[in-house]
Amino acid sequence: MALRLPDALKADKDSVGEEEYQAILQALDHALVEIGTYRTEEGKVLEADFKERIATLRKLLDKVVAIDPERLAGIRLAKAVADLKEAVDQNRFEQELIYYLEKYDITEEKVRLANHLAYFSDTLASEDSNGKKLGFISQEIGREINTIGSKANYAPMQQLVVQMKDELEKVKEQMLNVL
Repeated sequence: MALRLPDALKADKDSVGEEEYQAILQALDHALVEIGTYRTEEGKVLEADFKERIATLRKLLDKVVAIDPERLAGIRLAKAVADLKEAVDQNRFEQELIYYLEKYDITEEKVRLANHLAYFSDTLASEDSNGKKLGFISQEIGREINTIGSKANYAPMQQLVVQMKDELEKVKEQMLNVL
């Protein structure tokens, strides 16, 4: 409505004086310095948060590694087959056993997750602007966590996986402030 008023967009002066121009430049320079300071401070806060969350993910991964032998001990395929009281082809049984053990083995995922966490920390510490790269690394972290969860088949480990997913989600939320 204000713009519809007569002469609302008309100015008496067509130019800015030198004194006004210098005042505008000075105010603009000050605003840019303040924005830079704010972004630096916010970046430090985000960096600290990322470091804390990655450290939490490492601790959870350490717990996964610690309970993995317990999980594997709970797999009783040989006993289950023995309880069938059926004649079993031993060669075929060994092939199936190897298949299922490989299916439950999360060694590769544990190693890759540890590497991704280290890579995230290294990338975060670099001087370059790496927001998108950190986003890609966090996607890879998520894939490894999901694979561990799908292979775990063990409630205590799946609880750790849920905690890991929660921490990673917080990292991804903060990542939106970086990009």
